[in-house]
Amino acid sequence: MPVLQPIVNIAELLSQKGISDVIVSPGSRSAPLTLAVARHPQLQVRVMADERSAGFVALGIAQQTRRPVAVICTSGSAVYNLAPAVAEAYFQQVPLLLLTADRPHEWLHQQDGQTIDQIGIFRNQVKRSYDLPADYTHPDARWAIERSLNEAVTLCQLEPAGPVHVNVPLREPFYPKADESFAFERVRLIDTLLATPTLAPETWHRLQAEWEQSSRILIAVGQLPPNPALRSVLTQITDEWGIPVVGEIISNLADNGQFITHTDTMLASLDDEQANALRPDLLITLGGSFLTRNLKTFFRNYPARRHWHIQPTVDRVTDGFQSLTTLIPSEPTAFLEKLFADIDYQRFLQGDDEDDERQFLHHWQAFDRKAARLVAGVLAQPDQPLTDWSAVQSVLEQLPPNSILHLANSMPVRYANLCGLTARQGIQVAANRGVSGIDGCLSTALGAALKTDQILTLLIGDVAFFYDRNALWSAPIPNNLRIVLLNNDGGHIFRIIDGPSRQPELETYFETPHGYTARNTAADASLHYEACATREELESLLPAFFQSGNRARLLEITTDKLANQAQFLHYKTQNSNKLIL
Repeated sequence: MPVLQPIVNIAELLSQKGISDVIVSPGSRSAPLTLAVARHPQLQVRVMADERSAGFVALGIAQQTRRPVAVICTSGSAVYNLAPAVAEAYFQQVPLLLLTADRPHEWLHQQDGQTIDQIGIFRNQVKRSYDLPADYTHPDARWAIERSLNEAVTLCQLEPAGPVHVNVPLREPFYPKADESFAFERVRLIDTLLATPTLAPETWHRLQAEWEQSSRILIAVGQLPPNPALRSVLTQITDEWGIPVVGEIISNLADNGQFITHTDTMLASLDDEQANALRPDLLITLGGSFLTRNLKTFFRNYPARRHWHIQPTVDRVTDGFQSLTTLIPSEPTAFLEKLFADIDYQRFLQGDDEDDERQFLHHWQAFDRKAARLVAGVLAQPDQPLTDWSAVQSVLEQLPPNSILHLANSMPVRYANLCGLTARQGIQVAANRGVSGIDGCLSTALGAALKTDQILTLLIGDVAFFYDRNALWSAPIPNNLRIVLLNNDGGHIFRIIDGPSRQPELETYFETPHGYTARNTAADASLHYEACATREELESLLPAFFQSGNRARLLEITTDKLANQAQFLHYKTQNSNKLIL
């Protein structure tokens, strides 16, 4: 393939730049790219027939490995099918490298098949787009291709990480002849050295002064992957200085007896006096998006006098609480470790070894424990049928220690956040909260399961599951995948939201009841399938469900949407009446 040799060499360059995982969706125009990665000895290639699912599988792999994953697809509408995963990766800051085959641009608008305008197709949902040359005979073409790929692979990993698009126009012939050699040539690597932001000494002194001038400090952590070093320094800050640390289930800061983890319940129905008692002087935020509306509403309605947000770059101002006063360009863990060490040393020199004022921490913790008891009381109601919420609680309690939990969007992630996890369980949590769509949740979990030997459990609702069941189309399904499907025959969240729940069109136009079960889908994908509809059945099935085995497992839990609604309305009523200290 002498003419397409620079395209074949892309596979070698990907490998040399540290990419090992590639997801391919079949197509003819993309054949040179597909053959190159398929025949490269260092690349692990998985075929996913559905491009939309392929993009999310790549996202799940990248979430799990924290390394970039390449995605290859053919030209035309196939490229558009990557868009949902691209958007999620962009807003979740996950590195993907998109290699989309294309026809040479002179064939655009000439009634040729599978030809659309692919240049810049993802627009503002990628960090950058590249368009490679369509003719490879000139030496500058190879230089441009290698330079562009070096830059693209580096760029998708630079903070903030995210997807990068490389459009690859290809001319026929695509396939090597029987007697034609197929070999990878030496490629040129460009090593990009990274600089770490450093705050000037006077800046540190200013921040330390603001810290010392604030009598009520609170740290709130948004979505983050598991980070033991961050958990450690936050625990130190709470233990030694009495500073509340607020986290959600997607923050990977499980309940350790100190962290505040039930904010969705505790901040739902405060009066002004209670809210002002919880209001910090200095709010420090880090991480990605926050899940619960009640938390976001609280900090918007009762803003701190000072608000620091810590993020590695200053490319965008993150001010979701509408109170930001200082954007700190730093890696959060390193910043907090240095801040803790500097202030701790300063206090030592000053002989300040008295106990810090802990009333603010105790106030937050008292509300948090009250909220936890309220949730437990709602779930412990006698003679209550099996509901989505009580099923989620049972699943969380029986998760294998040190396993991985993926939470699908809509109600599963919200129920799980209301229940919470304990630190001693050692559970790693992931969720697609960049864009927060239901599309691709199953595919993402499957991708993550491919890159670990641990049991990986996905909690998913029926609409999200059936919407994304093409994830199970391409074998093999990893044996460690456990799918817990909550089937209430429709979009249950619309019975929880005040607006649609009051409309006469609720059932037809919002909930979309379907009458499906997952039995046939599980059979098609060779999954071990079980179903239950009562608490007793669920409790009896869960121990074996989480055992290791030679097949992935799917447990379908059938619940009644009216019972789900009644339980949640009871919770809201109890919360508004009883969460008073």
